[in-house]
Amino acid sequence: MKTWIATFGLFTLLASPHALALDGNAQAGGQKAAVCGACHGVDGNSVNPEWPRLAGQQASYIREQLAAFKAGKRVNPVMSPNAMPLSEQDMADLAAYFSSQQLKGDEADPSLYKAGELLYRGGDASHEIPACMSCHGPEGKGNGPARYPSLRAQHSVYVYSQLKAFASGDRKPLSNDIMQAVAAKMTDEQMRSVASYVQGLR
Repeated sequence: MKTWIATFGLFTLLASPHALALDGNAQAGGQKAAVCGACHGVDGNSVNPEWPRLAGQQASYIREQLAAFKAGKRVNPVMSPNAMPLSEQDMADLAAYFSSQQLKGDEADPSLYKAGELLYRGGDASHEIPACMSCHGPEGKGNGPARYPSLRAQHSVYVYSQLKAFASGDRKPLSNDIMQAVAAKMTDEQMRSVASYVQGLR
């Protein structure tokens, strides 16, 4: 367990110091978000469970992911081409806009969320799985400075798919290998349970 605690602090910057110093303008971001809204919803609350909700997401995390798609460090057939033309200011503005939107959500699956709650809050020491809230917070709001994303009210279908992607190596970590290492030790049932729990987390 000591290894996990030590690893939580590791963090590498993907964007340049200049990019991080840029202030995002939410109003300008709202004007630039028309294309994003087709998938993620005009206000960042996507209706398709396979596309993540961006409303209320940590601005630093949104900026990091957009930069990763633009740089080819994260690949998606829809997001990659849409991120390519974005400037650093565009990313900052879009992040400011979506992070300022009111998050909406769905209820958790009553047959799964209890097990998910136990894992999210207490982890599974027998399999060296730390509590999810260690990084994502007790209310699932994430950690801006560390760029750990908010998970609360996120679609369970999307969370499950990302856990599977981390476990298989299809999604590579940008900062450290915490998620890849953790997801690789989770059972399919644990992934479904914690994904359901965070969907209902407010």
